[in-house]
Amino acid sequence: MPKPSVAELRPVVHPGGIKDRRNGEHWAGRLYMREISLRCTRHLLNSPLSANQYTGLMIVAGIAAGAALLIPGLAGAVLGALLIQLYLLLDCVDGELARYRKQTSITGVYLDRVGHYLSEAALLVGFGMRAADIFHQDGGSTHWGWAFLGTLAALGAILIKAETDLVDVARSRSGLPAVEDAASAPRSSGLALARKAAAALKFHRLVGGVEASLVILVAAIADTIHGDLLFTRIAVTALAAIAVLQTVLHLVSILASSRLR
Repeated sequence: MPKPSVAELRPVVHPGGIKDRRNGEHWAGRLYMREISLRCTRHLLNSPLSANQYTGLMIVAGIAAGAALLIPGLAGAVLGALLIQLYLLLDCVDGELARYRKQTSITGVYLDRVGHYLSEAALLVGFGMRAADIFHQDGGSTHWGWAFLGTLAALGAILIKAETDLVDVARSRSGLPAVEDAASAPRSSGLALARKAAAALKFHRLVGGVEASLVILVAAIADTIHGDLLFTRIAVTALAAIAVLQTVLHLVSILASSRLR
């Protein structure tokens, strides 16, 4: 069976302005990955793997990125960042294949969400282990406090996603329809202003997989120049603080909006 051209494939796998979704599309997807994935998907249309199996590969790539950070030095950070890019590519490909093959399913959506939870948590836990220097790169002992901070950042990243997902769970169990964008706005003008400021700064995105991998890479480069793990430890502390703060702020934002009404 002849493969469709990129122009023929695009409206099928990128329907309804998929790149323009306010909350559903990552900036890296809009900037470059959707164009790369579109061409990869074209070559995988007749692949024996199902869309859900590609989601499984996405999860493996994401968890492997966290494990890669245990490799000392710049090599581990570079490998982790590359694996996160592969994770992002597979995250695009699985949905595109599902739409083309008409294999979209609740199971696929569920696996996709589980994959995001596991992958981002694994990356941040791996970062904490890296900062703890478990292989004694600095010639000293393991400092488990840094591993705790990485785990705290991972927990925050999971809770932020869970807070969003649980809105749909709560509404569904109450017999309410899915939340509309307008309901996301806080009822308090002060909270609305704070929400706009946070959205403009976008600091909360730093605990996401792509952004965190870039922070980790920059810290590793700085460590290589400096000769120790100072910048990795500064970064893991910052990510833990951001994750905890964002967990609280996101919960307050949801409770102050009309999403649960």
